[in-house]
Amino acid sequence: MRHKLRSALTVIGIGIAVLAFTLIRTVIGAWYAGIDAASADRLITRHAVSFVFSLPISYAAKIRQVPGVANLSHAIWFQGIYKDAREFKNFFPRMAIDTEHYFEVYPEFIIKKDQLEAFRKERNACIIGIKTARQHNFKIGDVIPITGDIYAGKWEFVIRGIYTGRDRLTDETQMFFDWQYLNERMKENDNTLRADRIGWYVVKVGDISKSAAISQQIDNIFKNSAAETKTETEKAFNQSFISMYSAIITAMNFISFVIVGIILLVLGNTMAMTARERTTEYAILKTLGFTSKHLLGMVSGESLTISLIGGALGILVAFPIIRGFQVAFPNMFPILPDPTITILIGGLAAVSVGIIASIFPVLRVMRMRIVDGLRHID
Repeated sequence: MRHKLRSALTVIGIGIAVLAFTLIRTVIGAWYAGIDAASADRLITRHAVSFVFSLPISYAAKIRQVPGVANLSHAIWFQGIYKDAREFKNFFPRMAIDTEHYFEVYPEFIIKKDQLEAFRKERNACIIGIKTARQHNFKIGDVIPITGDIYAGKWEFVIRGIYTGRDRLTDETQMFFDWQYLNERMKENDNTLRADRIGWYVVKVGDISKSAAISQQIDNIFKNSAAETKTETEKAFNQSFISMYSAIITAMNFISFVIVGIILLVLGNTMAMTARERTTEYAILKTLGFTSKHLLGMVSGESLTISLIGGALGILVAFPIIRGFQVAFPNMFPILPDPTITILIGGLAAVSVGIIASIFPVLRVMRMRIVDGLRHID
């Protein structure tokens, strides 16, 4: 408390740095949350060349015949433009799905039975996630107008259901509608290249231990065909999306550790100044019989106290900011990592910095001779 302003500015600086560090680690964790949410009993069968290429709907019958396949569904990315495409809040995943089996394969999407039945009876009906419904104030019966981009034209979807997630890792921002509706529109427009095509198959296996064998059998069926397939676990499929942004994630990881370095420099500079100003006092303490262990406790204890106060401040501020971002942009952060991990990482960073920043001041004090300390003039 000798230099209150300097101590306060140091605490605030550490708090801001820990806040930035925590936010970056949360974003990185959010990227990987989809991988953690993947189910072990689901396989994804897509085009062998790239995810952007479609597959014939006729493949479904052959995949169902593969031993070990318990259920099968399919979907295709639709997207389109809702209102103003320049506003990120208007982006939410929109997909055409197999209405009969999709929610059986994805039991984590919880929807009322009467809503699901109404959805299946109406061609242009859709089901949306609760987060998207709250963000746009959607309710049952509302019409969502979409301007096609991948699939040209004007589209209108009537909300017949709103699903919720079974657990924290379930994405509640998506919109689903009947693939048959999309397929019929393609045929009406004589778009034969896109008719009877789907984006990927979702294969539910009965025995997880046989997933690799089932994947191989499916791909062997369509080997040397016009549209060869690649079947992989849902986790590996989600990982392939993350790999497209590996450069960004690597950069963010690097920046997060640069921030830790900045915290270290800020606190290290403060502790070095403190130790230098108190050189004479430390010499007097040694004269009075205080050992090196006592001085170690004083210097490192002060460093840890400042670091922990700043770290706690940064973490406390981080949570409402993260929650605010999630509420304002649920599609950017559909799934946030476990906050316990965020607290531990932020706290560990603060403790590590507090310890490391005190090393050089402590060594200086412990090696200092009493005579040299008493002669020191600040």
